[in-house]
Amino acid sequence: MQRAIGSFVSHGSIVKNAVLQHIRLVNPLAQTLVRHESTSAVRMEEHGFEKTKISDILKSKGKSDDGSWLWCTTEDSVYEAVKSMTHHNVGALVVVKPGEKSVAGIITERDYLRKIIVQGRSSKSTKVGDIMTEENKLITVTPDTKVLKAMQLMTDNRIRHIPVIGEKGMLGMVSIGDVVRAVVSEHREELDRLNAFIQGGY
Repeated sequence: MQRAIGSFVSHGSIVKNAVLQHIRLVNPLAQTLVRHESTSAVRMEEHGFEKTKISDILKSKGKSDDGSWLWCTTEDSVYEAVKSMTHHNVGALVVVKPGEKSVAGIITERDYLRKIIVQGRSSKSTKVGDIMTEENKLITVTPDTKVLKAMQLMTDNRIRHIPVIGEKGMLGMVSIGDVVRAVVSEHREELDRLNAFIQGGY
């Protein structure tokens, strides 16, 4: 899946170019409009590809599902962290320092499998801080990060969850599934706009 997503990212511009080429071949009038920078062409360019931001994903998920309230502390047991992930049907939790809101790291299902199950350790006696990915190695995004950039970060680093950090701290968490859905939706909408342009809808 990682390879397929990476290919989708690297070929995103090819989709756009192919559709634009289709415009020129199917509708010669469209080529004239683009060359003369008509109002329709300008409006289409303003929409553009790759405009969706991480903040758009958080808004679409809503406060109850954005993950901003899902966290554990470095002193919690791994058992309690995994129990929370299972209860809320999520694959990762942001880790904060006890009594603080500052991010200390992240714990994922992968951490549990590799550092507890495989090594035969006890999840009840092991603290989250002992197996988490620490802050200095943590990969994050901001609300203004473009979705395709986030996808690239996740595929390049082989991670499936990425915290969203704003000026006031953690704002939520997005998964690779959230990002893929947003990219597919964006490209579908763009193709619909291009089709409307071909048909004279602009």
